[in-house]
Amino acid sequence: MTFRVSHIALAGALAFASSPLAAQDTEQLQEELAEMRAMMAQMAERMTALEAELAQTEAQAAAANAKADAAQVAAASAGSDSGKSPAIAFKGAPEIKGEGGWSFKPRGRLQYDAGFVNAPDSTGREDGFGSEARRARLGVSGDIPGGFGYKFEVDFAGNDVSVTDALISYDAGGAEISVGQFNTFQSLEELTSSLHTSFIERAAFTDAFGFERRVGAAVEFGGENVLVQAGVFTDNMEDLSNKNWSADGRVVFMPKLGDGQLHLGGSVHYTDLETGSTVRYRQRPLVHFTSERFVNTGQLGASSEFGFGVEGAFISGPFHAAAEGFWQNVSLPTAIDNPTFFGGYAEVGYFLTKGDTRGYKGGKFDRTKPANPVGEGGMGSLQVNLRYDRLDLSDAGIVGGTQDGIFASLVWKPTDYTMLLANYGRLDYEDAVFPTASGSRDYGVDTFAVRAQIDF
Repeated sequence: MTFRVSHIALAGALAFASSPLAAQDTEQLQEELAEMRAMMAQMAERMTALEAELAQTEAQAAAANAKADAAQVAAASAGSDSGKSPAIAFKGAPEIKGEGGWSFKPRGRLQYDAGFVNAPDSTGREDGFGSEARRARLGVSGDIPGGFGYKFEVDFAGNDVSVTDALISYDAGGAEISVGQFNTFQSLEELTSSLHTSFIERAAFTDAFGFERRVGAAVEFGGENVLVQAGVFTDNMEDLSNKNWSADGRVVFMPKLGDGQLHLGGSVHYTDLETGSTVRYRQRPLVHFTSERFVNTGQLGASSEFGFGVEGAFISGPFHAAAEGFWQNVSLPTAIDNPTFFGGYAEVGYFLTKGDTRGYKGGKFDRTKPANPVGEGGMGSLQVNLRYDRLDLSDAGIVGGTQDGIFASLVWKPTDYTMLLANYGRLDYEDAVFPTASGSRDYGVDTFAVRAQIDF
């Protein structure tokens, strides 16, 4: 049955194809196919044109990108600050500089001290081993467009939080104006950063006479060889508010002598004290981690202080020498005579490593940068120093005692921002405030200390 149906269908189809109606449909189909071929040809031509336009656009975009990349590279190599990305340099820590004169740099230091104090047993004073985090500071500094600058630091040592520097400055061309809390202008030793001193502590008179940062306003005029500094101050932030005020001035002559650096300076200081104020002059035996003071005037009722100092230094290659003297006169309303106390030091130092010298900048000692630091095939810098230090707190009936110290230090700086220091001191006292069992107030105290330091 299936065979017969298939043959009948095939015969019907052949009969239809041979009919006039089938011929007409074939002609119409061929015309439609021709139209479709024409349309496809047009579409192919359009696609070819679009591909050419796309290739041209891609070439133009690639050229524009290459031009932009080249401009960015050229701007970076020329140090241009017109780009959107800030420039970053490394100076112990990242220093970021942006458009228009903005800059920002985190800063900090950590100093850890440990050592021994040996005093006569019969004085009953606490001695032996001691240690402390001497300084643990964090802060920021930088520039603001228009010639302004800023600096802010906080110290966390001793489980206390205290503000050290907090100032805004303005560069007025030949002068720099500063407002805030910062060091007053007393002494080369005091103005030299604790990062760059040659001994574990500064000269005895700087602490004994109360040199510290104060809130005020100051102006500095600097030339090639001359520096003039002057300011008016109140008191340290921690002691405000009171009616104390002071005025300070300092002049430095700092010419180059061949390859050497000469430093000659002088300073004056006056403080007007609030009615009913007292002052006390005292000092530790070289190191800070002991609370003992063997020279001490006790509390003195005072209305004002007047001090003046002289300072000198010379640097030549690996050698340096420095000396200072400072006289502190205090006005005592109830006394017949006003005492004048004295402090001073003289030191010499020498680098044992080739090519190293003590840093100096802006009227004070600055960072020593080892010529051959660790990490670059060298051992860093190695320096030895000797110092004689004197503090006299006895005058006009006030017997605070005298302290004469002979100090030696060995300073190793592996890199610009790291330091290890060893310090020995022998201190001889006359009229010390603590007598021995026999009643003697004249005796000696030995100290030894080491410091590990890092800053950024």
